[in-house]
Amino acid sequence: MNKLFPAAFAGLALLISPMLADAQTKKDLSFDEIWKNQPKGFYNSLPRIGEWADNDAYIEIRTDANGKSQSYRVTADKGKASVYVPPVGTHNVVYVKDNDVFIKTPAGEETRLTNNGEEEKNPTLSPDEKYVAFTRNNNLYAVEVASKKETQFTRDGSDVIYNGWASWVYYEEILGRATRYRAFWWSPDSRHIAFMRFDDTKVPIFPIYSEVGQHGYLENTRYPKAGDPNPTVKMGIVPVTGGHIAWADFDEQEDQYFGTPFWTPDGSALWMQWMPRDQNNLKIYAIDPASGKKKEMYDEKQDTWVDWYYDVNFLKNNKGFIVLSSKSGWDHIYHYNMDGSLNKQITNGDWRVKDVLLVDEKKNLVYFTARKEATTRYDLYKVSLEGGTPTRLTFGDYSHSVKLSPSGKYFITTYSNLSTPTKVALLNTNGKIIRELGDMKGPEFDKYNLAPTLLTSYKTRDGLTLPMTIMWPLHMEAGKKYPVLISVYGGPDAGSIYEIWPRGLAKQWLAKEGVIQVTIDNRAGGHLGKIGMNYIHRNLGIHEIEDFMDATRWLNTREGVNPDKVCITGGSFGGYMTCMALTYGADVFKYGIASFSVTDWQLYDSHYTERYMDTPADNPEGYKNTAVMTHADKYKGLLRIVHGTMDDNVHMQNSIQLVDKLEDLNKHFEFMLYPGERHGWGGLKSRHSTLEAYRFYYNNLLEKQLPKEFYTHWK
Repeated sequence: MNKLFPAAFAGLALLISPMLADAQTKKDLSFDEIWKNQPKGFYNSLPRIGEWADNDAYIEIRTDANGKSQSYRVTADKGKASVYVPPVGTHNVVYVKDNDVFIKTPAGEETRLTNNGEEEKNPTLSPDEKYVAFTRNNNLYAVEVASKKETQFTRDGSDVIYNGWASWVYYEEILGRATRYRAFWWSPDSRHIAFMRFDDTKVPIFPIYSEVGQHGYLENTRYPKAGDPNPTVKMGIVPVTGGHIAWADFDEQEDQYFGTPFWTPDGSALWMQWMPRDQNNLKIYAIDPASGKKKEMYDEKQDTWVDWYYDVNFLKNNKGFIVLSSKSGWDHIYHYNMDGSLNKQITNGDWRVKDVLLVDEKKNLVYFTARKEATTRYDLYKVSLEGGTPTRLTFGDYSHSVKLSPSGKYFITTYSNLSTPTKVALLNTNGKIIRELGDMKGPEFDKYNLAPTLLTSYKTRDGLTLPMTIMWPLHMEAGKKYPVLISVYGGPDAGSIYEIWPRGLAKQWLAKEGVIQVTIDNRAGGHLGKIGMNYIHRNLGIHEIEDFMDATRWLNTREGVNPDKVCITGGSFGGYMTCMALTYGADVFKYGIASFSVTDWQLYDSHYTERYMDTPADNPEGYKNTAVMTHADKYKGLLRIVHGTMDDNVHMQNSIQLVDKLEDLNKHFEFMLYPGERHGWGGLKSRHSTLEAYRFYYNNLLEKQLPKEFYTHWK
């Protein structure tokens, strides 16, 4: 077996026999211990580590017996803790309360900065903390902290014009949900604000119906589906004191996208990312804040698609910049000169860099995380800016989540694997452990039976090796066949299999009840780099479901597996995969629960869909082949279709069209709606959804009634 999956499955009998012998001396977890309260001493609490306070100390949040939290500065070398006091002149937070903007100092002093009753959004401090920018009624403003003087930068905001507030498709697919629709950026010197102006006039309206009240109502959303007109976008740069807006030198009517911009460290230029609608060419332009004139700095083309950059590391004294690109087929670090010419490829090989954490120019080093030892694990490395062989700084057969100190002197790792509960340790960047900070494994942990999660691999029909994990039932009986529950997501570069300790104990209950629980990753999940993802271009979903079919066919030949009791479940892209499994893959998959699923890529948003599929006009056969309804006549199992009625991401339209097709084909299926719910749900609806899912598993896989404990637990 290659380095992809070093802990590969070696055979059921060899693994299960020692487990059975060991189980005789241990206790099983009860229903209440799994679902309500873990046994005393089973797990220890891990320290709550924040960011680094400075180069030599990190922040730890501690809670006293009364539940009050306090931040402490803990020195790396000695572990000495003292109450954390933020640097003089900084404020803890700005926020909106009662629709107005407030600021609170480290001492707890609260000041109202605006007072007009209209809703303000995304208040953001300038780097020098003298101003707060925000949006109101889709216009951009700033208020001076000292004087409370307010400056309005734009005046054309409306129901289709948004200044500094993102259009839906940009929020969801380009700028990211973490922005909370914020589309403005302070310059490092606090002298300018860059912002995007969106015009949704030509973007089609999608109506979302709410059943609330006597007559209900429609929520109209500007949502571009595949092939639809996108919002037109302009980038403006305005002085913090107001005045002339310099618009970046682009034709806003061109069919194009703009990514997250980056200010140069001195604030002298704004670097803008640009792509054509085809998304196969990424250019970066430097924009002059005074005139808006642009100069091309970087140009990357790929045959399929190019991903946006979420970070650019600028070197001092105009020595160039560092970016992370997948253009070789694997994500690697590149050093470019300021004229856009390539200086050096710093890392290379058939493995993927995840993040560049620090460029230390004094020591000529780059610190980065990568999936190098195994595609299922993350480690921290350092490498010379001149390239060469990276040095691994983390340790063992674990996956590491790292917080590196600002100077690169220390790092804190939270690490685990599938058989080792999570631990926390402090190291220096020579790789030496300075101090163990926490161990999740409690003193009573080893007294209980736990079904292990085992990492293995499978071969696809065209010879690729990909990972899967299997949790076998507790107390297996020789000769008995057990049902299978497969959980999938399956979206591009969104693999599910990593060597980390599983969160929660819910899977232990189904293992105790006799269910084989499986997770599978396909070729586009990230383990094979961009090379693996490129397979899916213009045919999103077909290779992926065929990979899942190949994995399940292999699984069905294993001892103890009941191939007539295979259930697959997932949400969003995982829901799409589940629908495809019960149609395209109907000979393999008998049962499924598909939640908030895409069923036809023509019904999903433009930017995401066209990245992989191109437009429906350019690729009609691809869209037809990947639609669930195209394969609905093959359906012969039992599918439960689940959707929230006000899902504004994957519209309920997707499920309704599948329901319509199955009804016309006279097929039996189940359909569950959650009124008023969006793309996923919590609260009472989550309780109901979970209970109904377990009822489905018990009725169809285990062929028995749902235990009464479930009813009392989810009252």
